[in-house]
Amino acid sequence: MFPLIVKPDWSREGRDWPNRAASRFVTAGGLRWHVQVMGEGPAVLLIHGTGAANHSWRDVAPRLAERFTVIAPDLPGHGFTETPTGDGLSLPGMTRSLSALLTELGLDPAFVVGHSAGAAIAIRMALDGRFQGGVVSLNGALQPFPGAAGHLFPVMAKAMFLNPVARQVFAWRAQRPGGVARLLESTGSSIDAVGLRCYEAIMGTSGHIAGALGMMANWDLHGLQTEMSRLTAPLTLVAGDKDYAVPAKVAEDIHALIPKSRLIRLPGLGHLAHEESPERVTTIIREALGA
Repeated sequence: MFPLIVKPDWSREGRDWPNRAASRFVTAGGLRWHVQVMGEGPAVLLIHGTGAANHSWRDVAPRLAERFTVIAPDLPGHGFTETPTGDGLSLPGMTRSLSALLTELGLDPAFVVGHSAGAAIAIRMALDGRFQGGVVSLNGALQPFPGAAGHLFPVMAKAMFLNPVARQVFAWRAQRPGGVARLLESTGSSIDAVGLRCYEAIMGTSGHIAGALGMMANWDLHGLQTEMSRLTAPLTLVAGDKDYAVPAKVAEDIHALIPKSRLIRLPGLGHLAHEESPERVTTIIREALGA
């Protein structure tokens, strides 16, 4: 028998979590969140992508905290944050939940930085008027999959999300030597041992896998696409030239759609550019935020 969904445990998977001293657990929007808050100054919200957690900002957050108050949560269903019900793993649901977290923390971000799918959440929040500052999209997944894949991929993800055996198989594969490393390398990035250990810890639990699959199953960017042209917040699009997960052409297309946006290319970096070269990415973020 396969066990029920097992979430990452803070005392086990989180025992050597990066920036652990900045971690806190907060109840907001009906969820128990894991969030890290550090630094002083204007608030900056860092939103990770699908399948990750706030460890992906482990080297960027402390650098930004020298000038900003940094807020780095685990998204719903990811890492050590509870998994919501209903449409909580959809783009509108994520946006709602994050707004509730910010209200509970009493922090209003001046800027939002989103990686991959996190960039879509950042732009959705800006369009909804949740903040008035700038948006930095880092290898932002801002377009639906082209053609038939755009319809088939969410259906396949939903089937796996509803299948407990599939979740357990994913977690089991992640626990095998080299499995997670090969997955991350397929995105075009090579990260350090600390980051790899964190990904292995959370991806080895069926609860985190369920959250990631549920997010993919409920993700719909068509509405965001039609509204993106009315974005008024300053937008910086950062694209890694070696990103095999979200090609740089996505950023180029959005730049053409929003002429006032700024496009920055990162030669030699892949999808996890902020984990490969945190100093370089932090410099870009600081410049984009007008620091």
